[in-house]
Amino acid sequence: MKYSVVVVDDHYLLSQAIGGMVQGFEKFDVLYLCKNGQELLDKLKEPNNIPDIVLMDIKMPILNGIETTEIINKEYPNLKVLALSIEEDEYTILKMLRAGARGYLLKDTKKEILEEALTKVIEEGSYYTNNVSKILTDSHENDVRTEIKDRELEFIKLACTEMNYREIADIMCCSYKTVEGYRDSLYRKLGIKNRIGLVLFAIHHNLFTP
Repeated sequence: MKYSVVVVDDHYLLSQAIGGMVQGFEKFDVLYLCKNGQELLDKLKEPNNIPDIVLMDIKMPILNGIETTEIINKEYPNLKVLALSIEEDEYTILKMLRAGARGYLLKDTKKEILEEALTKVIEEGSYYTNNVSKILTDSHENDVRTEIKDRELEFIKLACTEMNYREIADIMCCSYKTVEGYRDSLYRKLGIKNRIGLVLFAIHHNLFTP
């Protein structure tokens, strides 16, 4: 059995190249290509056009990847989205994960990594690159969970929103330095280095639902 994939990218030649690459993967077939999110949503209205997974670019005209993923997550909850973008700033990655993407890859990713990511998203529900996957597979993750204090847990949930740390401090009725302390403590406990890792931990442990 092969799984169906749709590639959404406004650069047609690149979209064709990605589609051709995916078509060569043993377990996958490309159903069709779209040039933006609105075109994809229009296609999805026909049941035969609903794929197993969407490879989604982010910066596109009319309807971008983040907006489209949010709609898909609400209207087609079984449809999996894997981001494939040149955008590598933390803010954009966080927005895409919050929107419901099951993983995030850069467009310079090697072919074998793309195939592995598609397979993992289908079989396991998500795929994250090596620098953050450790927090998802840590054999001591249950012990780590018990070490998280109530205020740190409150901070994790707020960190999954679009609020900056000063806004989180206001909500938690504490100082900015205190919030930084919660952040640094959690980074040490969870073995992560940035806010993206914190969001992934929250998603994995059902502390936050995109």
